Amino acid sequence: MKRIFITGGASGIGQATARLFHKNGWQVGITDVNEVALRATAAELDGCWYRPLDVTDDLACQHAARDFAAEGGLDVLFNCAGILQMGQFENISAARHKSIIDINVTGLMNMSLAAYPHLKESDKPVVINMSSASAMYGTPHFASYSASKFAVRALTEALDVEWGRQGIRVVDVMPPFVNTPMVNDADFRAPVIDRMGVNLDAEDIAATVWHTATHITPVHNPVSGKFKILVLGNKLLPGAATRRLMQFLSR
Repeated sequence: MKRIFITGGASGIGQATARLFHKNGWQVGITDVNEVALRATAAELDGCWYRPLDVTDDLACQHAARDFAAEGGLDVLFNCAGILQMGQFENISAARHKSIIDINVTGLMNMSLAAYPHLKESDKPVVINMSSASAMYGTPHFASYSASKFAVRALTEALDVEWGRQGIRVVDVMPPFVNTPMVNDADFRAPVIDRMGVNLDAEDIAATVWHTATHITPVHNPVSGKFKILVLGNKLLPGAATRRLMQFLSR
């Protein structure tokens, strides 16, 4: 039986992914800082392994990866844990900016390092990182979040080369806005969201994660036709054109 370890698995995209892989016969392990939601999700998925986890705690990440792998190995790591704060950059506290980087970047690195020795034991190991459309061009009102996803993109590209030599595929998933509590429950709603629309559900992203886990894919996996067109335009047009587009979308 194939085995997937999912951070941020108690809600949103992580939860939808856990449900999909469980439905398809995989052994699923989930972690989250929200213990109540974590236990509820685990109870829904018969036989699901779970543990409360703060991904910024590198030692806790090591213990969680070790204990999950001890029960049968670790084939796929889905680094899904992340947070978002929308608003004017100067209106968000330094502590909050730091938390975004700590969880979205350092947490992802902690978990990847923790999973690495166990992934090496799998015959077809994969690391799937949760990136974002915000990693294409710095997004106004998402400045530190966008910066964190640029870091995820760079890390994915580097590890795809480094770990690829050891047989570990490293890819990311890059959706635009998704209908999840992280977007819907925000105190500030960035104008770019209303201009582009929220046309994806968590299940749409889970389906892309499933595809990247079970098929050979490019390093970067943009989700939705609209965003794929923007990615193509970003490659073909001068950077100034993308900047002007972002200025328009964020007004």
